[in-house]
Amino acid sequence: MSKSLPSRAENYSEWYNELVKRADLAENSAVRGCMIIKPYGYSIWEKMQRALDDMFKETGHTNAYFPLFIPKSFLSKEASHVEGFAKECAVVTHYRLKNDPNGGGVIVDPDAKLEEELIVRPTSETVIWSSYKNWIQSYRDLPLLINQWANVVRWEMRTRLFLRTAEFLWQEGHTAHATKKEAIDETEQMLEVYAEFAETFMAMPVLKGIKTANERFAGAEETYCIEALMQDGKALQAGTSHFLGQNFAKAFDVKFLSKENQLDYVWGTSWGVSTRLMGALIMAHSDDQGLVLPPKLAPIQVVIVPIYKGDEQLNLIKDKIDPLVKALKKQGVSVKFDTSENQSPGFKFAEYELKGVPIRLAIGGRDIENGTIELARRDTREKTSMPFDGIEQVVIDTLQDIQEKIYAKAFAFRESNTHEVNTWEEFQTKIEEGGFISAHWDGTSETEEKIKELTKATIRCIPLGVKKETGKCVLTGSTSEHRVIFARAY
Repeated sequence: MSKSLPSRAENYSEWYNELVKRADLAENSAVRGCMIIKPYGYSIWEKMQRALDDMFKETGHTNAYFPLFIPKSFLSKEASHVEGFAKECAVVTHYRLKNDPNGGGVIVDPDAKLEEELIVRPTSETVIWSSYKNWIQSYRDLPLLINQWANVVRWEMRTRLFLRTAEFLWQEGHTAHATKKEAIDETEQMLEVYAEFAETFMAMPVLKGIKTANERFAGAEETYCIEALMQDGKALQAGTSHFLGQNFAKAFDVKFLSKENQLDYVWGTSWGVSTRLMGALIMAHSDDQGLVLPPKLAPIQVVIVPIYKGDEQLNLIKDKIDPLVKALKKQGVSVKFDTSENQSPGFKFAEYELKGVPIRLAIGGRDIENGTIELARRDTREKTSMPFDGIEQVVIDTLQDIQEKIYAKAFAFRESNTHEVNTWEEFQTKIEEGGFISAHWDGTSETEEKIKELTKATIRCIPLGVKKETGKCVLTGSTSEHRVIFARAY
C-alpha cells in the first residue's frame, strides 16, 4: 500500500488532489486542463447519471442530442449570453490538416479555412433554440421538455480535477413553454429535483436560493441554485436552474400560435449539473483515510474479503459466501467477493477503505467454525463480529443507516459552520473561519463587488422561503430587507 494521504487539516487542496488520483477516480490528460475519468470514477458518475435521468423522465422530460459545434453567428444573437461566455470559448477555424512540406509533421491547411468559425459548445442554448424555431408552431407543441447528456468546453486557465476543467461532462435541460408562469414553475421544479438528488443520493445538504444579478447565468432573467458547504468551509455551487424569459425565443424568433389565435414568443428555461458533483461528493464526506461514499452512489456497496490458508479453506468460505452474494444481489445490492490471490487481506482492507466501499465483510476459517463474520463500516470505521445467520438483513439495514448517518454528519457540519453576523467586524472575522455567513446586503452590485474585493467572499444565494427581516447592510449600514448567504467558494 502506498504512503498515507496528506491530511485535510494540513493541506486540504493537496489532500483532495491526491485522493482523486489514489482512489483511481481521474487523472490529468495529455491535453492541458482536461481530465481522464477512470473506470471507478466513471462508475460513480454513471450512478449519478442514472438516478438523475430517472428523475428527469419522471417529470416528463425526454433526451435528445445536439451538435458539439455552434456557428459563431448564433452566439452573436443574444448579447448578454455571448458576453458571458466569450472569454471561455474554443474556436474551430479550419477543417483540414496536411503534411508539412518542410518535414515538420502535420500543419493546418491554410486553404481549408471555414467560411464561418465554429464554437465548441460552452453550453447549448443557441444551437438548441435555433432548432426549436422549426419544432414549435402552435400551443399544441408546448411544453417542449428536452434534456441532453453531453460534454462541453470552457477554456479554463486554472483547472482542478472534477471541480474546474476545460472539458467536462454534464446534462443540460432546455424547455419551452406557453406562459411565463409555466416556465417559472419548471425552473423551480428542476431546482427541487436537484436538491432532492443532492440530499437523497449524495447525502449532501444544500441551500436553495436565487443568484444575484452579478452571479446570474448569462442570458437568464433569474438563476436558481443549490449551494453546498465543503469540509474546508468553502461553498460549492452544485446545480443551477435558469428562467430565460423570452430572451432566446426573441433572439431566434421562436413563436407559437396560442389558443386565442395570437402569435407570441415562447418562454424558456435551462438547467444543468456536471461532473463537478464528483468533486462535491469527495469533499463533502471523505476523510484522511480516503473516500467515504454514500451507499446509493457507491459502485461497490459491499466487499467480502476471505481470509484463508489453502484451497480447502477457501472452498469452505466460498460455499458459505456464494448464497449470501446471490441473496444480496437479488435485493439490488452491488457486491464484490474478492478472492484474488495477488494481494494480502490487509492490502485489500486498506484499498477498499481508500475507495470508500461502505461495508466490508471479512470471514476466515475460525469464523466458519464459530458461525460468525466481521462487518466493518466505512463511515465510522467500526468493526463488529456478529453471527453469520441474519447477516443479509444486517447488511441492508446498515447500508440505509450509513446513508442517513453520512447526511446527518454533513448537515450538522453545515449548521455549526453557518454564522449570522450583523457588523462588518464580525463578517471579516467569520469569513476567515470559513462556512456560510448570513448577513444583510443592500441589494446593490457595487456593495457586492466591494465585499468580494475586500474579503474574496461572494453572495452564494438569496435563500428561498426565508422571511424578510429588516436590518442594516453589513458593509454600508443602509437599510436592508433580507439576509443573503456569503461564502468563499470554489
